[in-house]
Amino acid sequence: MAALVAAVALLVSACGGAKAGTAVPNGAEAAAYVSAKFSSTLDKLADRLDGTDSRKSVLDTFARFDTKKINSTVSAVQLGDPPARLAKNHSNLDSNEYLDMYHPANSPVEYMLLGPVYASLAPTHWVSMPYTAGDLNECFWAGGQGVCKLLGAVSDSVDQGRAKTATSKADGGVELTADVTLDAVLQNRVVVFPESILDQIGPEMKAQTLRARIVIDARGKLAELRLEGTVAGGGHEVELRTHYRLDGTPTENDLPKPPDPADVTVLADSTAVSDFYARMGEIQGR
Repeated sequence: MAALVAAVALLVSACGGAKAGTAVPNGAEAAAYVSAKFSSTLDKLADRLDGTDSRKSVLDTFARFDTKKINSTVSAVQLGDPPARLAKNHSNLDSNEYLDMYHPANSPVEYMLLGPVYASLAPTHWVSMPYTAGDLNECFWAGGQGVCKLLGAVSDSVDQGRAKTATSKADGGVELTADVTLDAVLQNRVVVFPESILDQIGPEMKAQTLRARIVIDARGKLAELRLEGTVAGGGHEVELRTHYRLDGTPTENDLPKPPDPADVTVLADSTAVSDFYARMGEIQGR
């Protein structure tokens, strides 16, 4: 991601007074430059998508393999420095299936609110666990993981020469498009299918592409990312529609109060946390 936005920052400065809606000057060279500079490594995402940059975002994900569907929305808030972080992961197929993660600024623990589907995991509505993302890296919290995976898939495909266009926008930003292979989507776990489905997705399908559209604003920050398309082969079909976007300016009103300790089950160490997630995996795999 750092390489992605660094490349785009140079493209934005190169645009100067380029007419909105047209390819940036030296478009072919710009596309080649973007292809060369997109990195498949997201370790330095926080260099540009700053871990302390206040923002609200929404990530919608719809995925379908034949008749089996995944449909969810992650609404995220990051506010302050050091930041408080809230990520609400809700199914759009079952209103009882949701997990809300909340880390108050400087707290040694983060909290998870369990939707009714997950009520058997604890005797309380909330659980707490040690906070381990202390470096504030964007890719290690629930509100950032999805966009990191999307950018990883785009980056992997652009490294293979699949960048398409770089176009200036009226507000001084840049819009990029690229073709992204289904293989890159699966390898980066943009969507997570069970093994029983993955076994049915052959090389022919994995080589096919979906279209990515990335919008970088005039500040050089990611404003929007879409990845959409349908691929078919071997009598099967995979459809994917994902849309990440900024969602206004965050305020304190967007954050909950820390839960009542009486309504929190404490997962005190890594063993308890691992057991908790293993049991959650069993529910999700049903």
